[in-house]
Amino acid sequence: MPAKKTGAMSRSSYEVVEICAGAGGQALGLEKAGFAHKLAVELDTSACNTLRLNRPDWDVEEGDVADPTVWKPSEFEGIDLLAGGVPCPPFSIAGKQLGASDERDLFAWAVEVAGQIQPRALMLENVRGLSAPRFAAYRQHVLDRLTEFGYVADWRLLHASDYGVPQLRPRFVLVALRAKDAAYFHWPTPNPTQDTVGTALKDLMGEDGWRHVDDWVALANDIAPTLVGGSKKHGGADLGPTRAKRAWLALGTSGMGIANEPPAADSPHPADVPPKLTLPMVARLQGWKDGEWEFSGGKTAKYRQIGNAFPPPVARAIGESIVAAFDKTAARRDIPELAPETVHDVVYRALKSTDGFVTATKLLALSDGLIAEHELERRIANLSRDFTVDIRQTKAGVSYRLGDFKGFTGQDDHQRHEYIASFRYRVS
Repeated sequence: MPAKKTGAMSRSSYEVVEICAGAGGQALGLEKAGFAHKLAVELDTSACNTLRLNRPDWDVEEGDVADPTVWKPSEFEGIDLLAGGVPCPPFSIAGKQLGASDERDLFAWAVEVAGQIQPRALMLENVRGLSAPRFAAYRQHVLDRLTEFGYVADWRLLHASDYGVPQLRPRFVLVALRAKDAAYFHWPTPNPTQDTVGTALKDLMGEDGWRHVDDWVALANDIAPTLVGGSKKHGGADLGPTRAKRAWLALGTSGMGIANEPPAADSPHPADVPPKLTLPMVARLQGWKDGEWEFSGGKTAKYRQIGNAFPPPVARAIGESIVAAFDKTAARRDIPELAPETVHDVVYRALKSTDGFVTATKLLALSDGLIAEHELERRIANLSRDFTVDIRQTKAGVSYRLGDFKGFTGQDDHQRHEYIASFRYRVS
């Protein structure tokens, strides 16, 4: 039986409120970076039980994080860090990429909460899809709001394999700090792992004396594809859609499910019958050390918790960079301007900075040549998925006017409330 888990680490000197905390991947990483949890909020019952199992002294609130009866953000005004891994489906490449139109989207809401409670720093992570051109205006909206709230914000696409995790797992991370701290913030330096799936899991895969384990290690000679925890709407515990399963098969591993035990001594050669991963193997690939975290629930619930987590080593690396900025132990730097080609939507900015309708001709002129005429219609179409865009035809040609942001930012009458009330059991 694993040793009983103790509370937060004694060296913690800063406090964090974590929303959409999941099973604790980000929580554990932030704890190791020096943060003590003041509160963790999570919707999923199994994940909440996991948090309570491992850190019984934490305040863990179960329920919809946007429900004011679950927790009151105003009670945490001035907290050192507001962090979270808000729902990914609104931005996932594997989904419809509905963004602000997706009832599950909480990214913009989390930014508004930061404006309300004014944490010293904000850290939010999501899938790589949020970095796509489709969401350029959404990202710009987030940055503009954070600027209005007095923060300096930046995005970065980080790969787990650059921080000691033998898995690709790209995550798009937002960090926002006050200018006095932002001048000392540096994104963590990549240190690519030397492990492969085979070398990382050899002892676990050969735990029962499998005679072909060395041959399997040779086949599993690369880092893992991104683990896919899946959603409550689809299937059981497997390693993801068809493309992911093909990637696992190329590593001599079956992605068709999770095994209860490693291969037996006389199990077939992996070229004939590829073995499946066990839950301890998946947890190790996600960055947990053996025995440091227990998971509550059945096999499927445990796998979803592990597969959907933010790898603890990545969270720790970012957390340590935030602590270094707080403590001013990192080198001071000039705060750079964010590159417009990666984070700005020039059409959005042009429409937002102009009152009334703007002609297509003027929009092209305001874009400083960054937008070609044939691209404008596509940009407007993308923009209209997250914002209301009024369009009218005049003698001067087609004109556009930017309206309201469609996303949930805390409105009492937003359709999200009805969706959560009806489909909470399906929300992951």
